[in-house]
Amino acid sequence: MSDLLRWQYKDSSLNLPWKLNTLPIFTDSSPLYHTLQRPQPLTAQEESDLELAHQRLLKLCQKCAQYNVPLTIDAEDTSIQPAIDYFTYSSAIMYNKDDNPIVYGTMQAYLKDARERLFNTARTAEKLGIPMGFKLVRGAYMSSETKLASSLGFDSPVHNTIQDTHACFNDCASFMIEKIADGYGGLVLATHNLESGKLAASKARNLGIEKGNQKLEFAQLYGMSEALSFGLRNAGFQVSKYLPYGPVDMVMPYLLRRAEENRGLLSTSSLDRTLMGKELKRRLKSLQFAKPEMAASAAGSMKIEIGTP
Repeated sequence: MSDLLRWQYKDSSLNLPWKLNTLPIFTDSSPLYHTLQRPQPLTAQEESDLELAHQRLLKLCQKCAQYNVPLTIDAEDTSIQPAIDYFTYSSAIMYNKDDNPIVYGTMQAYLKDARERLFNTARTAEKLGIPMGFKLVRGAYMSSETKLASSLGFDSPVHNTIQDTHACFNDCASFMIEKIADGYGGLVLATHNLESGKLAASKARNLGIEKGNQKLEFAQLYGMSEALSFGLRNAGFQVSKYLPYGPVDMVMPYLLRRAEENRGLLSTSSLDRTLMGKELKRRLKSLQFAKPEMAASAAGSMKIEIGTP
């Protein structure tokens, strides 16, 4: 399916009878080297499987719309991402209504085409009156993406430096925060990077985005970057903690990919440990000097500020 979508972008005369209305999936800077020859059309069985998968997704969208719960569809490597984006955007066209984004797509800022693709997709959706939501991440398949591109004789689709990835992430975040300030779309900033969190929070505050605005949310993994999570929440922003669930042999590779994706994670974990250590010392000191009858209840609460709320 991704091969067919890529080839149709190269050759608009290719007819895909199963294709629904969607938003832009590619730009001219998108990696298309996965599909070097015209692919075969889907078989009848493959079209049937495609329709079944789409109907299953629509059931999820319907329930989420019924209870007003956003549905965030994750991203994978570039070989299959076009199909994921197709499902995401075709569903968003159907369920993102009345300035209420239900279906969120995921953009990976480590890809060189991410900035252009996000801008293009968001602007097209806005023109069509579709409030598109995005989750913004850095990306977790650097090694495999670079290796595949090199094996085919192409440059890596991943930014050359981590600084370029940070810049792309922050630019995309700034763009969407401006859209939210204008009343359009939604954004989940999935990051453990302290600087990105501060920049986004400052931008939102300067643009007058109200505290508790449901269309701007920050997200970190449960147990990681607690200082960032607490600071953002204390500043009045929506914060989610993501909890992977499943067998250890399946969850650990996922967590390792997230650690690779967020290379600043170790430094923020060190900050978490430092702050927790200070808080423990403060609480122990307060217990040491508290009256016996007050000792049992002498527990303070840690407050970490990110700027002025």
